[in-house]
Amino acid sequence: MQQQQPSRRSLRSLIAPEDPPPGRFIADAHARVSIHDFARGNNLDANLESLRGRCVLISTARQLPTALALAELDGIARRMILCTPGLAPSHVASVMADAGVDTIVTDGPGAARNLGYNARVVTCNDRIVAGAQPSDRSVETEWVLLTSGTTGRPKMAVHTLQSLIGPLSDGVAVQKAPVWSTFYDIRRYGGLTILLRALAGGGSMVFSDAEETVAAFLARAGAGGVTHISGTPSHWRRALMSGATANMSPGYVRLSGEACDQAILDKLRQAFPSANLAHAFASTEAGVAFDVRDGQAGFPASLIDRDGGDVTLRVEDGSLRIRSSRVAMRYLGDHTRPLADAAGFVDTGDMVELRADRYHFVGRREGIINVGGRKVHPEAVEAVINQHPAVRMSRVSGRTSPITGAIVVAEMVVAPSHLARGDSSATLRSEVLRLCQERLASHEVPVTLRQVPSLDIAASGKLVRNHA
Repeated sequence: MQQQQPSRRSLRSLIAPEDPPPGRFIADAHARVSIHDFARGNNLDANLESLRGRCVLISTARQLPTALALAELDGIARRMILCTPGLAPSHVASVMADAGVDTIVTDGPGAARNLGYNARVVTCNDRIVAGAQPSDRSVETEWVLLTSGTTGRPKMAVHTLQSLIGPLSDGVAVQKAPVWSTFYDIRRYGGLTILLRALAGGGSMVFSDAEETVAAFLARAGAGGVTHISGTPSHWRRALMSGATANMSPGYVRLSGEACDQAILDKLRQAFPSANLAHAFASTEAGVAFDVRDGQAGFPASLIDRDGGDVTLRVEDGSLRIRSSRVAMRYLGDHTRPLADAAGFVDTGDMVELRADRYHFVGRREGIINVGGRKVHPEAVEAVINQHPAVRMSRVSGRTSPITGAIVVAEMVVAPSHLARGDSSATLRSEVLRLCQERLASHEVPVTLRQVPSLDIAASGKLVRNHA
């Protein structure tokens, strides 16, 4: 791996100048570390010079030690692979083999430590030990992120710090000393870019915790003075159902990661009337494509094929494609599949539909339900179901049919206030189905509509889907 000149700006040089202000911090549910203290030491039980040029798998239980380790290793390690929580041992094995891992960084006896790999194990934690920092951080470290939202073995997208920090230039107004937070895990693209924005932008960061309830996290975020917070629409639906959104008053609320329908935007506007409300589109491979702040679902058609910007968007065969400096360099360990086409565009697999002067996301290419040869996008049906004021979230899927190949079925979670009134479930189902009949084609209307207490959300923050 070639090295840049010593003038290369590492993550640590961006977040820890000679005298960072004492008020900046990163915190999770267990500990809080000031950037001021972090600038004077490190959290690894190893001499950093001994890790120079190494290929490191970061596999931790908590996000805070991961964040500290990333800043320590950037510019020192040749490659950093962020191991997503819950990754199957067989997939960990393939990741380590394909990436050439020779060092594992962990915060305890987790899966990576117990798999028996022939790799050096380095412990990281939230305790900062004072010590001199290397003056040479010239290694062009590869940041390797595992893709989410797919089944089976994940792909590994290779980024640089520059391609990850690229989304910082999207024009979001940030006041002095902002405090960022996100429902995302920082081992995934959506969470990592928020962390980088917070640290490189002179702010602080409050991490979520997978073991924490939504209400507890929002209360902790409010107590931590969070001003900017992001999550998927599914994250925010759960937040609204928890009744705990009143525990905080952010100035900026962002949705990304899934199709964002008008219902969730309207409900978040009611919950945070003073906040700047935005929804963005990004993928692990292609980076951030846009950030829309007009309160409407979808995005303006004027963004497509627009010249002069740092991102170019294109729609081909109904799929959104992206080209920008934020795109990952390549896939690691998958040499048979190019990440982008010959023109540099990444096919996201997210299908869009033009309605008047606006494109709307209608679902993933692989999620299409085929009803007698006619296509149904689950997310488009969910957007209609979610418009009913009693519905908090829904999931549409296909069920095998001997006649049409598949039929559309739906599940919905009902607002607690509706349940408290004791309204008839049959009446509600009739109202929702009537809404679908009015706004959808006949083959898109669910054949069955079932009320459920909850719907599963994956570790990525996306709704767990059932495909026929």
